[in-house]
Amino acid sequence: MRRHLLALVLLLPVAVRAQQALRGFAPATAQQEATLEAALQRGVDPAMARRHMHALAARPHVAGTPAQVATADYVLREMASWGLDTSRAAFEVFLPFQDSTVVEMLAPTRHRFDLSEPVLDEDPTTRETPWPAMNGYAGAGDVTGPVIYVNYGLPDDYDRLDSLGISVRGAVVLARYGRSFRGIKAREAERHGAVGLLLYSDPMDDGFLVGEVYPEGPMRNPDGVQRGSLLNGQGDPSTPGWASLPGARRIDEPAMNVPRIPVVPMGYGNAGRFLEALRGPSVPDGWQGGLGYRYHLGDGSVRARVAVWPEQGAARYKTILNTFGVLRGTTFPEELVIIGAHRDAWSPGALDDVSGTVSVLEAARTWAEAARAGRGPARTLVFATWDAEEWGLIGSTEWVEAHADSLARSVVAYLNQDVIASGPSFGASGTASLQALVREVTAAVPQPRDSVSVYRDWERRTTSASRPKPVLGDLGGGSDFMGFYNHLGIPAVGFGFGGPGGSYHSGYDTWSFVERFADPGYEAHVASARVAALLLARLGNAEVVPFEYGDLGAYLGTLVDRTRREPGADRIEAALDELDRSAAVLARAGERFAAARDASLGSGAGPRAFEASNATLRTVEQAMLDPAGLPGRPFLRNLLFASDRDNGYANVQLPAIVEALRDDDLDRAARAARELAGRVREAAARVAAAEAALPGSAR
Repeated sequence: MRRHLLALVLLLPVAVRAQQALRGFAPATAQQEATLEAALQRGVDPAMARRHMHALAARPHVAGTPAQVATADYVLREMASWGLDTSRAAFEVFLPFQDSTVVEMLAPTRHRFDLSEPVLDEDPTTRETPWPAMNGYAGAGDVTGPVIYVNYGLPDDYDRLDSLGISVRGAVVLARYGRSFRGIKAREAERHGAVGLLLYSDPMDDGFLVGEVYPEGPMRNPDGVQRGSLLNGQGDPSTPGWASLPGARRIDEPAMNVPRIPVVPMGYGNAGRFLEALRGPSVPDGWQGGLGYRYHLGDGSVRARVAVWPEQGAARYKTILNTFGVLRGTTFPEELVIIGAHRDAWSPGALDDVSGTVSVLEAARTWAEAARAGRGPARTLVFATWDAEEWGLIGSTEWVEAHADSLARSVVAYLNQDVIASGPSFGASGTASLQALVREVTAAVPQPRDSVSVYRDWERRTTSASRPKPVLGDLGGGSDFMGFYNHLGIPAVGFGFGGPGGSYHSGYDTWSFVERFADPGYEAHVASARVAALLLARLGNAEVVPFEYGDLGAYLGTLVDRTRREPGADRIEAALDELDRSAAVLARAGERFAAARDASLGSGAGPRAFEASNATLRTVEQAMLDPAGLPGRPFLRNLLFASDRDNGYANVQLPAIVEALRDDDLDRAARAARELAGRVREAAARVAAAEAALPGSAR
């Protein structure tokens, strides 16, 4: 009973619970906003979430297939039925499927591997025709060679092998998933002369050593295969840097940044046949996995054949479809707040990412109900679902490239929903300017499976004496926010609820898995949709968009401190000091703006009076872009964060500086620090200009 009473209390309007200000809202409109937000939360329905899940995760729906077109039709039909304006954006992209894949052990015994995932009686969706075990953009080839185990297949692992006098040239290397994006593993294998790569998920990382395996538990079973793209980049590789629109210029496949060697994923049941047979040197410390025998590096006695035959000719190009549902703003229709999730998957994709799509749909439905009741948003809300994210963020990247100029002018913020309900634990990543807003919104939403707010649970799990408040993670790469944040400098945040599991990119990522283990009752789906709906409300309705650039400036100072720990940073100390001082200037400008904003909101000025200030605020983080992008990665223009070039999943702070330090190019590192310091000062000047544009400002 206590849990249900608290949930009801959390859904009451703010004025009923306690008088408190809403960031960016005038006192006269805060009560109306609180009433709207309570209605938005009440509108999210677990039964509807389940209905969407069963419809969208009914079968595998890989980008470029008829099953994926059906998911677009479903999303558009639902949104149109709620009264949203709907549209789709099609792109023709390079997306070669594999006609055939073979993995064989040739010695010491001969064995041809079955790479399929068995049907499970406990999971009806596994009876649907599965998508073959494959890695997107694997190179074509039919190769043989000795098998060498290379741990996670990272640059440091190959350095360790070199120190032991072991070369992988001409070998088929066997690497376990984890600690890096799989495309980095393919790149490093190819760089070091391997002729083929086998990837597997070790039970130490997400299998039986972590917990019971599916269907008895949520962890990966021996047959579970992690599919996934090998593309080290984002967007259609045939149109790097421009959109795949009709008539677009395309580069030929030999010029594309894709692997040249065959790569195949397998479960640890199959990989174990190789690992158990390997002889030669015992593995170094830290290389032992979770199977029940000592791992060895290989001595040439185990040989394998790996063959991949991708499609050829025109069949390699396929149509992908992004979908959009739009609620036009009542006051500032030209200003956009966008929320998106990717709709494609390597399997039924219940968690990755039907869960995110369900959250977007429920946020859209409850907002449509509010609009029909006469409580539409002041700014235009865009509910997007992206295609071909799994192949390299292709759908969102192509759309951003096609509309870059208009998006940079009009988008207030982007919200991302990707794998949002794999457990009950909330987490978020995003620009520090949105950190305070995320905390406030999560304090108003009930925590799944608990009697407290999402914020309270987040706080008690993640804070300490040295970190008294929950913080957002950093946005380096890996999902559809990249086009908005890392390319255009638009403030962004991704969020959701997580927990342990091993269904990632396997055929067992099904609605049965969700209902048995990840999110029984769809409580996390509901909570994520509620957080989404409220963030859309705050960003879409606030008289002054609720960015806190004092927080961003302060966080930038911590990034400088973190960068000082990089080898060689002591030799560019003066340049880092200059950047640190610029961060302090931004922090002070943000603090002054927040005080002036709050005073101005109490003046009784109407929302139009804040239009000029908001227009300037939208450009603040764009000041910290380098139009040329990072060396070798021109798409990544945001100088605050990027994905690690040698990891892919990990983030790197101040990447232009850090990468130069790691290249031992001190002149470039110092120059990058000074250039960023100037850009940060420009950002601070824009915050000051936004303050001067406030009604009644003394500046």
